[in-house]
Amino acid sequence: MKNMGDMLLTRPPFSEIVMGNTALVRAMIESGTRVVTSYPGSPTPEIATAIKSIPLDRRPFYFEFSTNEKVATEVAFGASLNGHLATVFFKSVGLNVAADSFVQLSLMHLVGGMVIVLGDDPGVNSSQNEQDNRHYAYMSYTPVLEPANPTEVYCFYKEAATLAATMGKAVILRLTTHVCHAKERVAFAGWTPPAQPDNTPRFDPARGPYIPLVSAVFPKKRQALEDLQRVERWVDERNLHRTINNGSARGIIVSGMVYLSVEEVLAEVVDKPDILKLAMPYPLPSRKIAEFLAAHEEVKVLEELDDTLEKEVKALAFDHQLTTRVRGKATVEDWIGEYTPDKVRDILHRTWPESIPPRKTAAAAATVPIPARPPQLCPGCGHRSAFHAIKQALPADDTITVADIGCHTLGFQEPYRMGEVLLCMGASPGIAAGMTLFNTTRKVVAFLGDSTFFHAGIPGIINALFNKHNLTLVLMENGTTAMTGHQDHAGSGRNFNEATEAIPVRQVLAGLGVQHIFETDTYQQQELADMMRQAMALDTFNVVIARHPCMLLFARKQRKKSGYAPHPVRIDQQQCAQIHTCVQEFGCPSFSRAADGTVTVNRELCIGDGSCIQTCPTKAITR
Repeated sequence: MKNMGDMLLTRPPFSEIVMGNTALVRAMIESGTRVVTSYPGSPTPEIATAIKSIPLDRRPFYFEFSTNEKVATEVAFGASLNGHLATVFFKSVGLNVAADSFVQLSLMHLVGGMVIVLGDDPGVNSSQNEQDNRHYAYMSYTPVLEPANPTEVYCFYKEAATLAATMGKAVILRLTTHVCHAKERVAFAGWTPPAQPDNTPRFDPARGPYIPLVSAVFPKKRQALEDLQRVERWVDERNLHRTINNGSARGIIVSGMVYLSVEEVLAEVVDKPDILKLAMPYPLPSRKIAEFLAAHEEVKVLEELDDTLEKEVKALAFDHQLTTRVRGKATVEDWIGEYTPDKVRDILHRTWPESIPPRKTAAAAATVPIPARPPQLCPGCGHRSAFHAIKQALPADDTITVADIGCHTLGFQEPYRMGEVLLCMGASPGIAAGMTLFNTTRKVVAFLGDSTFFHAGIPGIINALFNKHNLTLVLMENGTTAMTGHQDHAGSGRNFNEATEAIPVRQVLAGLGVQHIFETDTYQQQELADMMRQAMALDTFNVVIARHPCMLLFARKQRKKSGYAPHPVRIDQQQCAQIHTCVQEFGCPSFSRAADGTVTVNRELCIGDGSCIQTCPTKAITR
């Protein structure tokens, strides 16, 4: 294939090695999906990367990055009401943002159907918690399909789309980080684009009511519960659940990626238990599970994160008066982290030690231990200059600093120690406001990124103005959604598809009524420090816009230009007094300090931005 876009639009059947996120996009195309929306968040951004590879004039569906997950859900919902198969995707905690709208979906008839793709994150690879979104499915009566690998991502999306369109429902396709990012050869079916897409709006109020009045709630809920029974039968009839019979009196019930770990562990086991692999953990296939339980003396339920499946299986066994011993989570550790093959082996060995051998202990390596490598801001990052300058302006050990989600969250790390509390995107203005109450001795400073400002930060700012909270908000503006892969936002001057008018942060703040707005480039460290002192001297809500473009993105663009060559800085060893401000306070990873105190520059890391030059008390850093 010439490129990913050509591959995704290939018409005859073919096979290719792809990651789960890429296989998903091909499934969208084959299923006739018309509208796709999202807000970026790991482990799902590569879905948008695959979509981006298809030229806009050849793309068979509309795609947008919406301002947040709730809006993305609402746009997809609106499209589905008009008869278009719609999909929304985001990361695990994004469902918290979308929840107010999401929980209503199962109560509505969605004319075109809707698929919600969730990127859950067992093991906390890129999230602030291990949230198990199967709970949302139970709460909202929304069916869940759970693939184990890229092939199943492709197949299960097509099943979810068919189910959603056939029944006029919302269906969750629950992925996890390693399912999103795993690669394998996937056999794709052929695809023929429609000669003329049907763009006729098919919204019919008679299929509602779409207004959740009190009188309509109970009929809608009754219909949602009846739909779940239909979904259970539908999945059964399509044989999506799999049973692997090894002739054992023992069995394992599992779904999703955990099945692959079980398969790997049992490859070397002689006395293999039977396996029931569920394609849809909610609603449960009651008949199939009851039959599996009745055929075995003992069954182990294996699932990452919470014991949602275990509880349902145990309740089912009780209701059917089965004598099968159902074993689930036994230790606290069983609730934590990814179910990798090693972890699954440990669990199964504890369960059946006589037939599942323990993990082989690796020989101790005769090497020097590898030091910890904490995450850190990139070389040249404007946030580093901002933190270095702001720290000089804060009263020593007397200021409360509140963090938010973004690259700047790393300000909590040494040597900056900026941001002592964090909840979720856009929470910092509200948290900081609460910390000003009954507080007459300590200043409060909140940090907020420009992408998060548009996502969820504005309500907290309005609240601070409305209720006259006295705090300083530092708005870290770098022009992109850097943390999840440099997606554009409302202030970038471009959306996913085309150039747009940038929504200026300063004018939005002024329009809301912020009277005191300071603004500078973060590389102007002394000016930024002076502005912070002025802002904190005010007894009102005020904003300091600390602006600098994301240097990782900037450097990548520069490297694509012909003749570009970086010009790293150097240390004049004659001038250096080994005060180590560059290492201990500024903290750029390009600097290395030897055992004798000598500081050198790693030329492979330094991008030559020069933001460090002003930090050296002896002027030893030079171009």
